[in-house]
Amino acid sequence: MATTRITTALPPNIDITKAELAYGEHMLPKLNRQLQDDTLITRQRALNALCDVLHNPEHVSAALKVGMAKSLKKLLGDTDGTVRWKATEVLFICSNHAIGRDAILEFDLIQPISALFDDQHEDARLMSHRAVESVSHTVNGAQGIVDANLIKKLVEKLKTETDEIKQLVLDTLHYCMKVDTSQALAAEAMEVFTSLLGHKMWEIRGKAARDIMDISFPLEGKKKAVKVRCIPVLVKLLADPNFHVRAQSAGALMSIAITTEGKQESIREGAVEALIALLQADETTDVRLNVIKVNSLSNVRLLTVKAITMLAEAPSGREKLAQVVPILQGIANTGGPMMKKVAMTAIKVITWKP
Repeated sequence: MATTRITTALPPNIDITKAELAYGEHMLPKLNRQLQDDTLITRQRALNALCDVLHNPEHVSAALKVGMAKSLKKLLGDTDGTVRWKATEVLFICSNHAIGRDAILEFDLIQPISALFDDQHEDARLMSHRAVESVSHTVNGAQGIVDANLIKKLVEKLKTETDEIKQLVLDTLHYCMKVDTSQALAAEAMEVFTSLLGHKMWEIRGKAARDIMDISFPLEGKKKAVKVRCIPVLVKLLADPNFHVRAQSAGALMSIAITTEGKQESIREGAVEALIALLQADETTDVRLNVIKVNSLSNVRLLTVKAITMLAEAPSGREKLAQVVPILQGIANTGGPMMKKVAMTAIKVITWKP
């Protein structure tokens, strides 16, 4: 005779870590109410569900209409670390959409998010940096970060944070320095970037060199680069095994060498010889591997030629660079329009006679 047996196991395909979603237009209002619930597990489950739901930009728009931005802002200061982490993750997902980035600025969420830079939970810190970095991609977002006076705090984080977070901070500063470099210079960012040029990870070395190029665009930045002696380190990085590090180092030298002081210091530290070796090595390298490698080599060559042009403006540099004219002529004949233009400019500067 058969008997009835009731299992204690949960039904299949049920995730107990996420809130059950209401149907249609009732979904987001219900989740917003759950975010304000006094029960910890209810808030956590609602945030986990939102991490899936808000990948759809239409849902981001609907969530803002029901006042979810205010609920998330409050949760950023929650006593539970998981709630703070997941609330920041929801905002990071929103920041991947234009409407989400605008909402973060509109509801003044940059400061509450940045408060988690000092959170004791690494996941919360990581997600807060991801959210801020995503917002910085737009001009308005970068300006908002600068207006919030976060640049000094970000520079300080480069000294103490994990390598993964350092990469995010370097990216954030890259976008912010396109808007304003004065705060970064005042925070002694040039010294910090220079110290990161010797990092074991090529991603951090490359991004540090790129940020040195950014901060060196104003005259004060070029002077600071010479003063803190970042040029010798950049010259060494011209022989780095990684394409991107070599390209960004050449770009940084190009930016610094615009001034007479920068040219003289670069020539004195052996930048001319290093750039010639880099250009000759690039000329003999087989680039028929894949599109990414071809583009990387092209970027190295482009920035190398630009740096050579800057150093050729000095008489001592022009004399040493005369040997690369045939290589530059070959680049001008075979390269694209941009490469042809910079190569012809370099030839013109090197062959100039007073």
